Amino acid sequence: MLLAGGQGSRLGGLTWKRAKPAVSFCGKYRIIDFSLSNCTNSNINTVGVLIQYKPFLLNSYIGLGSAWNLDNPNGGVHILPPFLGDSEGSWYNGTANAVYQNYEYIDFYDPEYVIILSGDHVYKMDYSLMLKFHKEKSSEITLATIEVPREEASRFGILTVDGDARITKFTEKPAQPDSNLASMGVYIFNWSTLKQALIADAGDYQSENDFGKNIIPQQLNLGKRVYAYQFDGYWRDVGTIESYYHANMESLSDGHFLNIFDPKFRIFSNEDILPPHFVGSTAEIKNSLVCNGCIVHGKVYNSILAPGVYVGEGVQINDSILLPYVKVHDGSVIINAIIGENAEIMNHCVVGAEGRFAPDQEGITVIEDYHIIPEGSIIEAGMNVNRTRTI
Repeated sequence: MLLAGGQGSRLGGLTWKRAKPAVSFCGKYRIIDFSLSNCTNSNINTVGVLIQYKPFLLNSYIGLGSAWNLDNPNGGVHILPPFLGDSEGSWYNGTANAVYQNYEYIDFYDPEYVIILSGDHVYKMDYSLMLKFHKEKSSEITLATIEVPREEASRFGILTVDGDARITKFTEKPAQPDSNLASMGVYIFNWSTLKQALIADAGDYQSENDFGKNIIPQQLNLGKRVYAYQFDGYWRDVGTIESYYHANMESLSDGHFLNIFDPKFRIFSNEDILPPHFVGSTAEIKNSLVCNGCIVHGKVYNSILAPGVYVGEGVQINDSILLPYVKVHDGSVIINAIIGENAEIMNHCVVGAEGRFAPDQEGITVIEDYHIIPEGSIIEAGMNVNRTRTI
C-alpha cells in the first residue's frame, strides 16, 4: 500500500498542479518512481496507490503500471482515491485511515503480509530482505529504520530497541529524542495484526488515524512483537525545498550512494519519449545531468536539466535544477535555483545571486510551474516566485 496523497505544501509552487510524489526528481524521474521501482526490484507485483491531492497527473503518469512492470493480470497496480461507500465516506484522514478505507481491497487478495510505503521518499531498497528479517524474528510489525544526525532526530519518529532489535519505545517527533534511530515510514505488518489495528483505530474518535502517532504506539502498548530493521543505504525525505534541492544536488557527487546508473537495481520511469539532447557549438557543460529532449547553447555547471529543457545563447546556469520543459532565453543567469515545470525565463534575467547560498542556510530561489519571468527581471536569492507574487 503506497501512500501517495500528500499535498506537499512545503514544496511551494512545485506542487501547485501536482501531488508531491509526482514532482520531478533527478532529471528523468518522478519522486514516486523510487518506491514503485523498489516494489518491482523486490518482486512485489500487487500495489495499491492511495491518491488524494490533485490525482489526475499522478493517475495518468502511473497508468497501468507497465513502466515498472506492474501490469500484472493477477495483481498489478491500482489507483485508490477516497470514495463514498455504504458507510459515511470522507477524504483520507491520516495515513492509517487511508489504508482502513481500502480494507476491502487488501482483503480481496487475503495476503499474509502487507507493506506500507510512502510515495515521497527517495531511496533504493529490496523489501524482500526486510520481509526475510520480519519472518526470522516472528515479528508482527517491522519498521525500517535509519540512523539520522542527532540534531535532526526531532523531525522523525524515534525508536528505542533492545539487543534483539525489538522496539521498546516509539515516539513521533520527540522534542528530546532518546536516540537517533529514526523510522523511514516503511512498515511490514502481518495482515491479521494490521486488520485488528485498523478496526480499533477507526473506532477511536480521539485518534489522529496516523501510523506513527497512533497505530505503532498502540500496538507496542498491547505487547505486540514490533522489530526494527536497520537500513544502511541512502534515504532522503524530500518534503521541503531545502531537502529536495540537496537530494538532487547530491546525485551529482562522485560515488553517490543512490547510484541511478546501477544496472542491477534500476529505477524505472514513465518518461515522455523525446529525441536525444542536443549540445550546441557554444555550449559548455560540466558535472551535470542533461536529459533527453534538451537543447543547450549556453553554459551549465553542476546542475540538472530535466527532459525538454531549452538553454539559450549566453545563458549561464550554476548549481540549479531545471524541471521538465523549462525555457531559459538568451543572456539569462540562474544560480542556486529550482525552476518549475514549463516555466519560462525570458532574455537577460538574473535568477538567484552568487555567494548568497550556503548548505545550512536558506537561499534557494524557486520559480513556480508555468510561471513566466519577464525580460530583464532580477529575482533575488531565496525568493519564491509563485502565482500570488508577480514580477
